[in-house]
Amino acid sequence: MPRSTATPAAGGGTGSGTGRESGGAAAAAGVKSARRAIGLLETFAANGAWLTLGELHAMTGVPRSSLHGLLRTLHEAGWLEADGAGRHRLGVRALICGTAYLDRDPVVPYATEALETVRDKTGFTAHYARRDGTQVVYLETRESRRSAHLVSRVGRTLPAHATALGKALLAELTPDEIAALVTAPLPALTPATLTTLEALQAACAEARERGYGLETEEGTPGVRCAAAVVPYRIPATDAISCSMPTDQVTEGAVAEVGALLTEVAGDLGRRLRRAGIR
Repeated sequence: MPRSTATPAAGGGTGSGTGRESGGAAAAAGVKSARRAIGLLETFAANGAWLTLGELHAMTGVPRSSLHGLLRTLHEAGWLEADGAGRHRLGVRALICGTAYLDRDPVVPYATEALETVRDKTGFTAHYARRDGTQVVYLETRESRRSAHLVSRVGRTLPAHATALGKALLAELTPDEIAALVTAPLPALTPATLTTLEALQAACAEARERGYGLETEEGTPGVRCAAAVVPYRIPATDAISCSMPTDQVTEGAVAEVGALLTEVAGDLGRRLRRAGIR
């Protein structure tokens, strides 16, 4: 009898396996919820307006029943704000975490000094950005004291193909890597934005040959930019740019800014490598 009793126990391993499967299913459900929560936060980040549950459902495809719980949880945790009329937007927690990222990035203090050099020598706005997939994220900006437009702000993202920063950074990749990364047609921000893979590949080839990226009114009307990568990683992930009003610079002046950016970015890359920052 003892052995007979033991046999069901061994067979009970199936029950134990079911427990593991249930645990795995629960874990998968938990991961799914986490992904949905992250997706919701990114949806809010990409949209400046207050969003309703219905709008979020249309944008994300997340079932309304799940959205109710996710919105409540994120609101209680401070990641979302509610206006009392069923609308939500990002809360202060998002700013706290974003600021913490910058505070802990060892590159930023060095980048700030480089941006001030570019601004002081050109009189125009300078930016420091990092490529994140097909976007560039602005990590630091030094605004021109006489600038008429706010071209970017810290934390803003723009499509890489529509910026000099993005072209300079995409040029660090091979044509095959670029083709695998971007999906055509490319979204247009202005009538001048490149919208085909062929045009982007050509612009990246020119950036490689020239040593810095360029764009004219592709991201913002009335503004042209030059950008050079900071060579402390391979391939480069960061770049410095300078934004110039189109009516205030000649082709020769743009070339001089491009040369300055290349020099400053190269010096910054050397300083970062000497400091052991990768």
